[in-house]
Amino acid sequence: MKAELLSVLRDADDYVSGQDLCEKFGVSRTAVWKGINQLKEAGYEIEAVPNKGYKLLSVPDTLSEEELKSIRKTAWVGQEIFYYPVIDSTNTRAKQLAEEDYPTGTLVVAGQQDAGRGRRGRSFESPQGAGIFMTLMLKPELSPVNAPMLTLVAALAVCAAIVKTTGRPAGIKWPNDIVMNGKKVCGILTEMSAQMDYVNHIVIGIGINVHNESFPEEIAPVATSLYMETGEHFNRAALIEEVWEQFEHYYAIFMETEDLSGLVKEYDAHLVNRNQIVKVLDPKEPFEGKAMGITPRGELIVDTWESRRLVSAGEVSVRGVYGYV
Repeated sequence: MKAELLSVLRDADDYVSGQDLCEKFGVSRTAVWKGINQLKEAGYEIEAVPNKGYKLLSVPDTLSEEELKSIRKTAWVGQEIFYYPVIDSTNTRAKQLAEEDYPTGTLVVAGQQDAGRGRRGRSFESPQGAGIFMTLMLKPELSPVNAPMLTLVAALAVCAAIVKTTGRPAGIKWPNDIVMNGKKVCGILTEMSAQMDYVNHIVIGIGINVHNESFPEEIAPVATSLYMETGEHFNRAALIEEVWEQFEHYYAIFMETEDLSGLVKEYDAHLVNRNQIVKVLDPKEPFEGKAMGITPRGELIVDTWESRRLVSAGEVSVRGVYGYV
């Protein structure tokens, strides 16, 4: 009942009487009182005034199923939410839930990951309370060949959510790293289970550096956080909700055509690689060229001195003052 209590208190403009809460949820005053006290113990500041009722005064930066459910405004993302204080990997758990027949839109969120993975099997830091670690599970009616484009859709959603939340500029380093001031603030890992012509499920894992004040020496030159860029702390649950509201918007546009034709212009506007000299780390033959934007299939358009090439996979580094990053 805690999520329901929170939702009512959030939506109220004034005090909510204990009697109204009893009638709304069909429980006793004692049950309401216990629920309110549990929320207070979790860090929520709730004022209780005789003959008036309860009023929510402030909300802590906390992640829990109750918090995430109480602020949920999305249409279908998060219809099932699982929260874990510590987990090995949200992607791994989301894939298990897909196999257990949970519906599309199931969301897994963790306070900390101890076996988080990035692209190409890389590990990454997942400290407790500092970031957002979450995975959305989808079961879309989508051709497997079109599924990789969902990574770019997710990148657009995260970028838009960060800009709206912080009021600061953010960009996308193709295909799916979110950067602020040239440093990575978010990584995205999409994994798929599919048949020849049918998608069983897709999981989109997102890790956002929120409250981090520093990073290990080996990644400090290329990593940043929302706090390091703004000097401000942000409510992680609210940012999670904003990401998925943005994702539903972009996903609907994507599914109209099952490609990025309706999103190319906006994606290119956020693309930090665009009009920059890049090095494409193709395993067969690395090459340099000028990044021009993306195609409706999500490929990076790179003009070399001899031809135009389309990059569909691989690492792309942008040339800066200190070389390629």
